[in-house]
Parts: sequence; structure tokens; C-alpha cells
Amino acid sequence: MTARYDAEALITFGAALFAGAGMPADRAEVAARLLVEADLMGHDTHGLNLAPGYLDALATGGMRPDGEPEVVSDRDAVLVWDGGYLSGVWLVWRALQTAFERVARTGTVSIAIRRSHHIACLAAFLPLATERGLMAIIASSDPARDGVAPFGSFEPLYTPDPIAVGYPTDGDPVLIDISASTTTLGMAERLEAAGERFPGKWLIDNQGRASDDPAVLASEPRGAIMPLGGLDRGHKGFGLGLMVEALTSGLGGYGRKDGADSWGASVFVQVLDPAAFGGREAFTAETGWLAAACRGAEVPPDRPPVRMPGDGALARKRAALSEGVVLYPTIMPALTTWAEKFDVNPPPPLA
Repeated sequence: MTARYDAEALITFGAALFAGAGMPADRAEVAARLLVEADLMGHDTHGLNLAPGYLDALATGGMRPDGEPEVVSDRDAVLVWDGGYLSGVWLVWRALQTAFERVARTGTVSIAIRRSHHIACLAAFLPLATERGLMAIIASSDPARDGVAPFGSFEPLYTPDPIAVGYPTDGDPVLIDISASTTTLGMAERLEAAGERFPGKWLIDNQGRASDDPAVLASEPRGAIMPLGGLDRGHKGFGLGLMVEALTSGLGGYGRKDGADSWGASVFVQVLDPAAFGGREAFTAETGWLAAACRGAEVPPDRPPVRMPGDGALARKRAALSEGVVLYPTIMPALTTWAEKFDVNPPPPLA
């Protein structure tokens, strides 16, 4: 029988673990809540699955538990922070709060964060903006890691480079969260650990052949994850990845050329207020019309209707809040090890 957990109990548990590792209680709660939000949405490689790695980073000094980001530049609507490897989840949350405070005055706020720690699931942050009637764009890269090859090569040079966009409509918001690559490093690591393969040939081996075997990422010479579009149309994902690298490391002024060697992120956060453009009502009327038209678009016989980005995540979240959160089987055992260290009681499964 699959174990299910109460979402608030998981947040309390995660917050206690992060607090036990030295994070202030308010930051620990923010980090735990956003990780559980990812699990609620069904993004279980980027939810509590990441907590053991974060706790290890706190224990070994890879993540600073406390402190403030250094303000490198502040032009009111444009900021650059040096995160000093503080919690990336908290830094992005903090950047959004800063943007929310300013955006009614400036119309749009853009914040580049360099030397952040890993920021988890981008989609989990989007409702913070859409619930306020705002649009948010979040992009991330990790200058200390690679894994994705430029189109035409098998050499891994950059990361999957996700970008997320959330905006309100006159109904459910649209929540877009995609990578510039065919898959993610987290999924590759999970499948390799389980001795499994991808459902499609999303990787490229060191002979330039498409592969479904995550082991090609560890071969010598190494293979790589392909850009979105694969062998035929990978130039599109390659271009998207370059854009994300420019938005994150480029605008932040710190990236791959600097020899970063600590697990972390370069981040770009932008918040836009539709009221400063054509008006919020006009915005949601337009976005709502298109969303309704897409959902009602004709489909082949026996096919499901069109699903807008975010529909699945919101449906999974509503079900999990009602029925309980299902965690991937390896997550709770890994967290229990840390719970024993910090004398924290894991939440019991729901009856």
C-alpha cells in the first residue's frame, strides 16, 4: 500500500530538519514549504528528494545557514545580489518578496542572483506571483556543473537550464516550467541509481549516437544530455539554453568562466505587473480567452483534451492536499537518517 502524508506535517518535518542543521526557523519553514510544494505538484525529483543534499551541504559548509545576500547593484527596478551560497530556495523567495514590494511602483522588477545555492523546483515559486495577479519569469543555471552538450557535440558543457513562466488568467493560472534540455540531471541520477533507462533516446553517447542509457553520462569520454529537440531539432534547445545562461550567469556577472566549483546556481527572477501595461483585467481576459480556446481545441478521436501548462500540476496538488502526498520510495528513508541525527520525529503516514 502506498504511504501518503499530510502536506503540513511534511512541511513541519522539513522545517525542523533544516532548523536542526542551523537555518533560522523562518527560513527553514520557507525552504520546507517550497520543497513540499514541488511534491504536491508532482515534481518529486525537485521536492523533498533534495532535502538530504541540502542538509549535507549545510553540515559541510557548502550552504550558508544564515546571513544576508550582498547587494551588488540596486537601480530600484534592476538588482544584482551575491547570494554567498545561502539557501537558494530562500533567496528566490526573498527576491520575489522584494519584487512584490517594488513592482506596483516600477511596473517590472528584475533580479539577478549570483552564487546562490541550488533553487529546487522553479514551478513551485510561480503561484506566489500569480496569486497576486502578477507574472513571473524565473531561470536558473549551475556554473559549477555540466551535463548538456551544445547541438552538434557530445561534450557536456552546461546544465539543463530550466526557465519557468507563470501568469494569471480569468481561471487557473498558466504555469510553464521547462528545461532547455531533453531531461534533467536529477532524473538521470535517479534512473542510473535504479538501473533503469529513459523512455526515449534523450541522451547522446561519446560516438554521437542517441541513447536511453543514463550510464553514458559517466563513460569516458563522457556522453551528455541532448538539448531540447534532440538530434534533429536540438538547435532550438541549444538556443534556449544560451538565453538562460545569458540571463543568469551573464546578467549576474559570475559564471562558468570564473571556475565555480560549489553546487549552486546563477538565477534570474523577473516580476511584471500587468496593471503597468495594458491593465490587469485586459491581461487576464486575453490570457483566459486563449487558455479556453486551447483547452477546447479539436483533438483526434479518443484523445484527451488539450491540457494547459500547469493544469496537471494543479490537479495533482489538489488531489494531494485532499488525499495526502505520495513520496518517491527513497525519500522518507533518506530523511529519517537526518531525523535521527537531529532528534526529530518523522510524520506518520495517513491512515
